[in-house]
Amino acid sequence: MSNSERAKPSKASSKSVKATDARIRRTHERLGLALIELILDNPIDTVTVQDVLDRAGVGRSTFYLHYRDKDDLLWTQLEQFFEIMSNLLDSKKEVSRRVLPVREMLEHVGIENKIYRALADSGRLHDFFDLAQQYFARSIEKRLSGYRKLLNISGDELTARANALAGSYLALMRWWIDSKGKLPPQAVDDLFHGMVWKGLE
Repeated sequence: MSNSERAKPSKASSKSVKATDARIRRTHERLGLALIELILDNPIDTVTVQDVLDRAGVGRSTFYLHYRDKDDLLWTQLEQFFEIMSNLLDSKKEVSRRVLPVREMLEHVGIENKIYRALADSGRLHDFFDLAQQYFARSIEKRLSGYRKLLNISGDELTARANALAGSYLALMRWWIDSKGKLPPQAVDDLFHGMVWKGLE
């Protein structure tokens, strides 16, 4: 028997791995949903790991197999959100001059702004924006790289501009939330991308 044949997993073991992965995914989803539900109704710092376990119906040993503590679970949930949002235009195969799905993000934030408020009340908003900046800057740089010849800018300048634009978007989002959505999400999307291309061109 060759090494490659010996290393090849059987169909049965492949199914077992997929089933295990699905179970882990469901556990993550239950824990994440439980935490979000709890912090919508309670200050974040008053929510305990035990509260999350009771709401999710998950054992303590299972929780600590995947997460260090409640904050680790919280930031994992936020990272997953930013990962989905920062790649949304690519996953939709959208061909446009949009560099971020601003409308979609604001529609989501508009529904979930209790989470934003909970982060603000707990003093975690700065960390939230730092995390968002990283994801959105990478997404903008990736989208703009397709226009690099048109823009005639170096790689370093592209990275710098992407970071500046991500910061501008987050400031705009903060204004939109604080103003209780004075403009419709589509109008904010148009405004942001108008500023993006006016500045670049």
